[in-house]
Amino acid sequence: MPELAVDKITKRFGDVQVLHEVTFTVRDGEFFTLLGQSGCGKSTTLNCVAGLERPTTGTIRVGDTVFVDSAGKTFVPPEGRNLGMVFQSYALWPHMTVAANLSLPLDIRNVPGTERRRLIDEALDKVGLLALRDRYPHQLSGGQQQRVALARALVYSPTVLLLDEPLSNLDAKLREQARSWLKRLQKDVGITTVYVTHDQEEALALSDRIAVMSEGRMLQIGSPKEIYEAPREADVARFIGRCNFLTGTAAAASSGGLTAVRIDCNGETINASAREPIAEGERVTVAIRPENLHVVAADAGTLPGSNALTASVITVAYVGARYEYQLALGSMVVDAESPEGGFDGSVRLAVDPGACWLYRGAADLPPDIADLVQVAS
Repeated sequence: MPELAVDKITKRFGDVQVLHEVTFTVRDGEFFTLLGQSGCGKSTTLNCVAGLERPTTGTIRVGDTVFVDSAGKTFVPPEGRNLGMVFQSYALWPHMTVAANLSLPLDIRNVPGTERRRLIDEALDKVGLLALRDRYPHQLSGGQQQRVALARALVYSPTVLLLDEPLSNLDAKLREQARSWLKRLQKDVGITTVYVTHDQEEALALSDRIAVMSEGRMLQIGSPKEIYEAPREADVARFIGRCNFLTGTAAAASSGGLTAVRIDCNGETINASAREPIAEGERVTVAIRPENLHVVAADAGTLPGSNALTASVITVAYVGARYEYQLALGSMVVDAESPEGGFDGSVRLAVDPGACWLYRGAADLPPDIADLVQVAS
């Protein structure tokens, strides 16, 4: 399967620009996910690739075939791109059987009858629905309908598969099962795939690489591990997983990749990992994942190599594999996870400086203690 290359595409609807020079390359056979909140431009990007929207500027190609070139005024319509697409609604014809739904794209391509049946049966066998070929969509579960839509997108051997939130209509348990099944199928077929979702867990579980989008721009492209463990921007850290954000002021210039920061909420100083030099006096934001905040007793001894912060427990919840704590850190509320329960009152929070990510500027903060008390009352 060829690679997909999208280069500096923009898109305007009237006076509103919804895509800003979006650029990415999907490698041959890769599962690539566009991730972001509603309205970030991910579905518009997918529709530009599919030919359902025409980019204002930029180029799109699959292998050596150019689909869009605004400078050269090239635009290949959807039917000329040989791309498979699965919509959020599945878009199955209710009056047609499963086999008839799969037959439609083959009819358009004038595939002979004998070959058509073979391709339909092969596609249904791949998704485990060959025995249901004569049923109608209303006789299928939501998960089965989703598989039919996927089989229809695969039946004519497209060069690239486009998936627009295809699991969002399934309940939580079925969606989890469908993730594993879809990942296995994609690897077995070996098809280059672009997947759109707002579900971060879905993106982490399925993807070879993820592109995080916000307001029509690419914030970061990387593997799930890179996106989760080394977010380049505060907005990426905020969107992927849970994160605590503490604003403060650099107490000294960066040294050895670490910067001392005096945090606003309680005046304590911690060392944080900086990607770029930070000057003394700069306003900054420190981001810390809850799982990297270790709750220890208030009278615990020195914690070598770790930042130590004074906090007090507000709430604790047992969620099966771990305990989740809400704690007061001066005027701020922070979240922490621990395998141990039983902490109450005053505690200390230990965190490795490498797990404290530093960003320039002051990010929006979660509620402070006064907000929490007001909500509780």
